[in-house]
Amino acid sequence: METKKLWKTTMMALFACTFVFASACSNNSAAPSGAASGAKKEEENNAVAKGKYDNPITLTTVGRITPSTTFKNGETMEDNVHTRWAKDRLGINLKYLWTASTQNKAFETRLRLALSANEPMPDVIAVDNIQLANDLIDSGQFLDAKSMWDKYASPTYKKAVNEDPTMWYPFTRKDGVYAIPIPDYAWNNDTVLWIRQDWLDKLGLKGPETLDDLEKIMDAFVNQDPDGNGKKDTYGITMALKDSFKSTQSTASFVFGAYGTIPEQWNDAADGTLSYGSINPGSKQALQRLSDWVKKGFVPKEAGLFDESKAAELFTSGRAGMIAGPYWMDRTPLINVKKNVPTANFKAYPVPKGPDGKAGRIGTQNFSGAVLINKNAKNPEAFFVYQNYLFENFALMQSDEFKYQFAEGYDYALKDGKVSYDSKDIPGGRVIPQKYTIAFEGARIPSSAMESLGNLAKGGEPRNNFERKDSLFSDALRYQGVSVNIDSKSYSMRDKFIGIPTKTMKTRWENLSTSEAQTFTKIVYGDLPIDEFDNFVKKWKSSGGDDITKEVNEWYSSVKK
Repeated sequence: METKKLWKTTMMALFACTFVFASACSNNSAAPSGAASGAKKEEENNAVAKGKYDNPITLTTVGRITPSTTFKNGETMEDNVHTRWAKDRLGINLKYLWTASTQNKAFETRLRLALSANEPMPDVIAVDNIQLANDLIDSGQFLDAKSMWDKYASPTYKKAVNEDPTMWYPFTRKDGVYAIPIPDYAWNNDTVLWIRQDWLDKLGLKGPETLDDLEKIMDAFVNQDPDGNGKKDTYGITMALKDSFKSTQSTASFVFGAYGTIPEQWNDAADGTLSYGSINPGSKQALQRLSDWVKKGFVPKEAGLFDESKAAELFTSGRAGMIAGPYWMDRTPLINVKKNVPTANFKAYPVPKGPDGKAGRIGTQNFSGAVLINKNAKNPEAFFVYQNYLFENFALMQSDEFKYQFAEGYDYALKDGKVSYDSKDIPGGRVIPQKYTIAFEGARIPSSAMESLGNLAKGGEPRNNFERKDSLFSDALRYQGVSVNIDSKSYSMRDKFIGIPTKTMKTRWENLSTSEAQTFTKIVYGDLPIDEFDNFVKKWKSSGGDDITKEVNEWYSSVKK
């Protein structure tokens, strides 16, 4: 196959490159010297080039088990279809020093205890918390990973990370970069507006383009009995305002976006610096708008008590006409509205524009964590043998080995010659082996998910196994939501401060955040006048906000160099 030829050629080229520059490799405290050192370097280069160790090696790590990480056939994190694959395919024995659940921060707590007790760290470790990654870096036990990545990472792996160089920012120090970012799908959690299309059709309305259009629709949804039950018991939109104004699902952030800002994050300022979105003048206008909507009954008064799931229940029960969140909400949880209201029909629309023609929505970060490599690892290059293979083969399922997904009988089944991802067709049910991998989800290229779904949404034929898989999971509603999401890329605003808390943040941020949440909620519910926003901004600045802004921008300037 052409893919196999390409892989062979790529690996030969990579081998040639790493062999030529072997003498420039940084030494490691556990490395032998003299002729033995040269032999070891050759062995390392051979393993990276071939994608396998002829003489199996052991790579130690620790395991984080999320609620969605499930097992069957008596398997565990330490012994499963993935660990056996790593040994057979790559010559790598994955050894877990310990495992812990991510629930209630058990994994993070266990790791911090290991740090404080000076327990030996594993050869490689993956974390999804930027602060925790930097605490590990501060321990002095991990390598400058960027130099190893430059040397050993495969072409597809490099392409994935190079799509967004800012991934490196949180792990960058003056003397090096000490963790490798874990790429994740781009635009995955960016906001679209889901609207009950059957209500629009019944009332003879079109989808909104502006906030004014949206307000007219919400007025009709509240006052013109769209569900036809003769009662005034419907809402224009449901929102989750209990914990945040920029939640992922059931979010209110797009209202702020219509005025040029996103709250609770650091956005680009006109002068090239970063500014805190919640003190932007646009936030005052957004709060005024939300307050008006609550007074008019467009937003339920209980929204201040709703978390994301509770807010979604109002939509799925058939009582709310709109909800804002990611494109994938069509399945979970919004599809449940059809169980409660069989005639319900909903579609995705772009977030509306504000008075000045602006539109803004939450932007998804393109990475989900980082991997650190121990200075004392006997085979520090082993992570690249492992991860290169996944990027070159699994990321787009380009090889026959991963034609359908990770492993037959686990995440898919072949039934009558056709692939099925239905749990009922898989003996023992469906589990996801890619969740057992070191970097959480196998290997992800940020642009690949939207490129895949976008091609299918346009009616294109699947171009690779990745798209064949997506085509089996997707339907017309998914494609419609994807198309809106892709067409709205220019509206996305990612949080630009992705570093660890600054000096002043450590002592002042909690109080500032509490004050912000209380002030914003009281303004929205009419307990404070809108002009109280100006007092909030003055107090925010004088209570550490100005110092934090300076520190954030000092960080931003340092990592952009």
